[in-house]
Amino acid sequence: MSGPPDPDPAVVEVVTGLVEHGLTLATAESLTAGLIAATLVTVPGASAAVRGGLITYATDLKARLAGVDPALLDRVGPVDAEVAKQMAQGAARVCGADLGLACTGVAGPDPQDGKPVGLVHLALAHADGTEHAAHRFSGDRAAIRAATTAAGIALLAEHLRSRGAPGSGAGRGPVRQ
Repeated sequence: MSGPPDPDPAVVEVVTGLVEHGLTLATAESLTAGLIAATLVTVPGASAAVRGGLITYATDLKARLAGVDPALLDRVGPVDAEVAKQMAQGAARVCGADLGLACTGVAGPDPQDGKPVGLVHLALAHADGTEHAAHRFSGDRAAIRAATTAAGIALLAEHLRSRGAPGSGAGRGPVRQ
């Protein structure tokens, strides 16, 4: 009998990088409904870095749990760059983490509030501010959710690489609000 498959090397790199930098992470996930956090914790020792996450699948939970401005949600809807940024900041704040990673988008099968299927906004909140990346993924719901998860992992990896080697003084502490 064999055990579970080995975690993806990109995911191992991110978790190892978080631990080596002494950083913690929280997620706020909409269309992935926790898939990013679940993917990260496939790595043994992830508990040293992953604090937890918010599943904000419903629009009202983006405001209630992640602290997204309700007026912003009323004005632009849930699939928006600024919504993703506020979700990331809220995840870090609520979970007491150094970093907050958020995603919001349309997995399909139909457009939502005039936003096309496959449009995804990712945001990463950290001590120096909040980064945003927009994507247009194709495929069915499962493919879009998988691509969103991979893009979130890649955004984290890129951020960790930009910080330099652990202990280099490149770290700047927890998220600014």
